[in-house]
Amino acid sequence: MMTPKTKIIIVGGGAGGLELATKLGHKLGRKNKAEIILVDRNQSHLWKPLLHEVASGSLDDGVDALSYLAHARNHYFHFQLGCLTNINCENKTITLAAIYDKEGQLLVPERQLDFDILVMALGSVSNDFGTAGVKDHCIFLDNPQQAHRFHHEMLNLFLSYSVRHKPDDKINIAIVGGGATGVELSAELYNAIEQLTSYGFEGLDKEALNVTLVEAGERILPALPVRISTAAHHELTKLGVRVLTQTMVTSADRDGLNTKSGEKINADLMVWAAGIKAPDFMHQIGGLETNRINQLVVKPTLQATLDDAIFAIGDCASCPKKEGGFVPPRAQAAHQMATLCYKNILALLDHKALQEYVYKDHGSLVSLSRFSTVGSLMGNLVRGDMMVEGKIARIVYISLYRMHQIALHGYIKTGLMMLVGSINRIIRPRLKLH
Repeated sequence: MMTPKTKIIIVGGGAGGLELATKLGHKLGRKNKAEIILVDRNQSHLWKPLLHEVASGSLDDGVDALSYLAHARNHYFHFQLGCLTNINCENKTITLAAIYDKEGQLLVPERQLDFDILVMALGSVSNDFGTAGVKDHCIFLDNPQQAHRFHHEMLNLFLSYSVRHKPDDKINIAIVGGGATGVELSAELYNAIEQLTSYGFEGLDKEALNVTLVEAGERILPALPVRISTAAHHELTKLGVRVLTQTMVTSADRDGLNTKSGEKINADLMVWAAGIKAPDFMHQIGGLETNRINQLVVKPTLQATLDDAIFAIGDCASCPKKEGGFVPPRAQAAHQMATLCYKNILALLDHKALQEYVYKDHGSLVSLSRFSTVGSLMGNLVRGDMMVEGKIARIVYISLYRMHQIALHGYIKTGLMMLVGSINRIIRPRLKLH
């Protein structure tokens, strides 16, 4: 009698989840030693740090997005489209919500999937901290759909201005949150203005754009060293961004943002990028331990504190660091966690001891569009940390994405994708215009 194959389900096809599914597919799925299933609510994958480029139009995700179905076929795992609604730890099942079309017609009924090992890799969503009016009036850059919405509204604003502009008119865009997303989007907007001018949008120039970046803390990029934060602040100011620090937003309405000091920041378009949390449905899901921002609390082995058959990686995991505190929600952490989770799943199947995750900070880089790149490198390359900027920093920044592609596709296919990208920069518009 044949023993049933081990069923491994990964919920979430972000950077960590997709890399893990790919590795397990090659190690176990190809040899028919286990059934690997990836579940995601979207049909395609886009590296989340690129969403600000999709929003501004400097990246066309129609070209760069990866189809889960095609990738699953090529890498020996299965893909199921769906949204997780519940975990039953006792019966080892997950429940996926029913799927409807735009007209409300049922396409796929609610369904349950059995698992032997479950990996939660759902990522994070924006945290508005209950600030009044934010959900109704601000855009969150959580996913490609929100990035598309921003891009569409941005183009409409620029088109309207180019037709009707008057000398004193301004295009007012406000971004709340001085982290990497807010800083990078601020710079990309000035690149978009320059590109659209070259494509015939009349009256558009740097003077027409009024971007306000609002940060509640003492400085932008608070997770980075002060000298890097200061350099980024200086570069943004040179572009024309109005950077407001120590400014608390108390509410948002259709005309802009209201601050604790009583100032009204007028805005035609608003983005909220001020914090993250795991999705609300994750709160104590399946009776598992979660924290105040809905992250699953895990042991250093990345297993849930209340169930060793369940792992969590990336932004949805609350993982302690040996030196105190918790692993930050960053792409490099998701990549590292995926690598260790892969090893620990194999160890679990072989009844061997599991390893503990140790976060390695390799530094951070922030791209200010084509104008500049600043950041710090840490770890094996240098002792302590080293500030980098300009072309060297830009090369390193791009290499981070290439490493993600290599993890998914291997060296040869990634090289071919780089070649196609070079060709597209010649034959396609520099900015997505629709």
